Amino acid sequence: MLTPVAYGLAVVLALFVLFIGARFLLSPRPAAAGYGVPAKPDGDAAYLEIKGLRDLTFGILGLALIAFADAHAVGWYMLVVAIAPLGDTLIVLRHGGTKAAAFGIHFATAVVVLVSAALLFAV
Repeated sequence: MLTPVAYGLAVVLALFVLFIGARFLLSPRPAAAGYGVPAKPDGDAAYLEIKGLRDLTFGILGLALIAFADAHAVGWYMLVVAIAPLGDTLIVLRHGGTKAAAFGIHFATAVVVLVSAALLFAV
């Protein structure tokens, strides 16, 4: 019973990150607002696209590991990837974003990713 839950959560998280990456590539300014730190109208969109590429890559890598590696390897991936939303929490707080966005979006995501890692290590 634990295996489908562990893998199901991992797949959902990988697809979610892939979606976020695609959104930053296709609609960078609205995606930045959803991130919690709106982009400046005259800012360099390249940095938003960099975030999109990073997230898209994380999502694809996660799906590849889920497809071709064991649960332990996917668990390590999730553990390491949790650094990104934890860092995003600090970035939002440092750059004028709301605490609700920092903790409600990014920190909560980090917690879910860590739960996913724990489930995968338990399989």
